[in-house]
Amino acid sequence: MDSFNFPLHFSQKPWYTVYEVRAVQFRPFVYDAMNRQVPVAIEPMTPQDAALTDREPLWQTSWASEYLADENYEKYAARVGDELIALAAYEVLPTALVVHIVYMEAQPESNPTLDGGTPKYRGIGRLLIAYGIKLSIDSGLTGDVVLEAKTTSLAKHYEEDFGAVLLPTFQSSAPRYLIADEAAKRIFFTYLD
Repeated sequence: MDSFNFPLHFSQKPWYTVYEVRAVQFRPFVYDAMNRQVPVAIEPMTPQDAALTDREPLWQTSWASEYLADENYEKYAARVGDELIALAAYEVLPTALVVHIVYMEAQPESNPTLDGGTPKYRGIGRLLIAYGIKLSIDSGLTGDVVLEAKTTSLAKHYEEDFGAVLLPTFQSSAPRYLIADEAAKRIFFTYLD
């Protein structure tokens, strides 16, 4: 008789049901300067999108770089109308049961390190994390995502605002966080209609 009753076996159950996922639609949005919800379209990133990051106003990172050119990454562009407001790179890791948010970045006008304290759009990071959760669910995984905090202020932001849990760090890598279970559900459900 086949049995999985050995001590290290466990089954992680998704926090969503088939009914919850099928009965609603993912409706991405951000907030404008007047605190109004603005609909966002998320589509695969194009070479033209990557090229925009090397033009004025310059983004923090060139999305045409060799690092972000990795073919294992799924790259997406977020737009308000025709305006590119963010880019994100994701890596689906089915053996780890998570989606790794490799990198995400808001346009210079909405990037906290570049916008002078007056962002054009707010909520971009939360939206890009929610999209990673969506990719996890769409890939048949449990809705969990991992991401690295490039700064201590981002680490604090991930913990306090998104319920992220610090994972063990190996070698000299940046602190890695997991967003799962109720924390992932709260983020994801924000965008369900």
